[in-house]
Amino acid sequence: MHWTSKKLAAVCCTVMLGTALFASSMAAANPQVTPHTVNDVVLEPEAKKVTEATKAPPYTYDLGPQKARKQLDKLQSRKVSLLPADIHHVKVKGGPSGNVSLTIVRPQQNKANLPVVLYTHGGGWVLGNFGTHERLVRELAVRSNAVVVFVNYSLSPEAKYPTAIEEVYAALEWVAKSGGKHGMDPTKIIVAGDSVGGNMTAAVAIMSKERGGPKIAKQLMFYPVTDAAFDTPSYKQFAEGYYLRRDVMQWFWDQYTTDPAQRAQITASPLRATTEQLEGLPPAMIITGQADVLRDEGEAYANKLRQAGVCVAQARIQGTIHDFVMLNSLSSTAATRSAMSLAVSFIRCDI
Repeated sequence: MHWTSKKLAAVCCTVMLGTALFASSMAAANPQVTPHTVNDVVLEPEAKKVTEATKAPPYTYDLGPQKARKQLDKLQSRKVSLLPADIHHVKVKGGPSGNVSLTIVRPQQNKANLPVVLYTHGGGWVLGNFGTHERLVRELAVRSNAVVVFVNYSLSPEAKYPTAIEEVYAALEWVAKSGGKHGMDPTKIIVAGDSVGGNMTAAVAIMSKERGGPKIAKQLMFYPVTDAAFDTPSYKQFAEGYYLRRDVMQWFWDQYTTDPAQRAQITASPLRATTEQLEGLPPAMIITGQADVLRDEGEAYANKLRQAGVCVAQARIQGTIHDFVMLNSLSSTAATRSAMSLAVSFIRCDI
């Protein structure tokens, strides 16, 4: 069950080689292609459409939580192909309110005890639900041949830090203790999430270490929030006009917690953890997007984990924006297909 550096490197090299060959073949087919440096931002057409559609007000903070939630629901309601899966909903005991709602997604007609992906969704702690992420989690379940346990955590501003992470941790404990009764293998738990879900994934891995909690096999984070700071080069470069704005991210943080002491906690800003606090955490994969305010902090967290001796694979997907693996309008892009192949390979390998 140990994910070695050699295996991580093999997975990354395979995907990178495929991407390089694709790029080379495109250039050969079209001699007019202009060469670019790695730092140039040339968005995929579909990603560019999203940025154009979201450049003008109203922005998320103009709408407020309720209208913003409806806007994301509407955005994700477009018709999209859903892989077949068995889905059911349960409530389990735990968390600050006494129970946590979970949605369990299983490959169809597969009754075997399967690895578990405990998935925490993004949406700035304010937005998102199973419906907004259904296409993504179905794909993870079917392609990874795993049970995805999707946590329907309490949203902000109604629920403040640390309510949501305690609910996710309660879900982790339930999987470890009771998953075997529901066709899950509790010895093969992968924690995963996108954006603030990646933030809470990192937090839960740290919490499990600190509390002597359930053993986690791996952690997978798509473009995670890792620090309550807004001053990285990517925050400055992509502050406006690239879908997720800097001021919108500041607003999301305000809904979660305005307390500087809470924001400084490593379960809110995992990048502020010491290497000692990160030592012994499970192997990780962190996937970032090029034109995303969160890019640099996600990559900085990968470096911090590596400094702590954690086995880490990190990939930056060029030509795309924040939320690219979640947005249904980008589900068929080269960026999303590459990222999902990386994620599935990481989940499946040696487990």
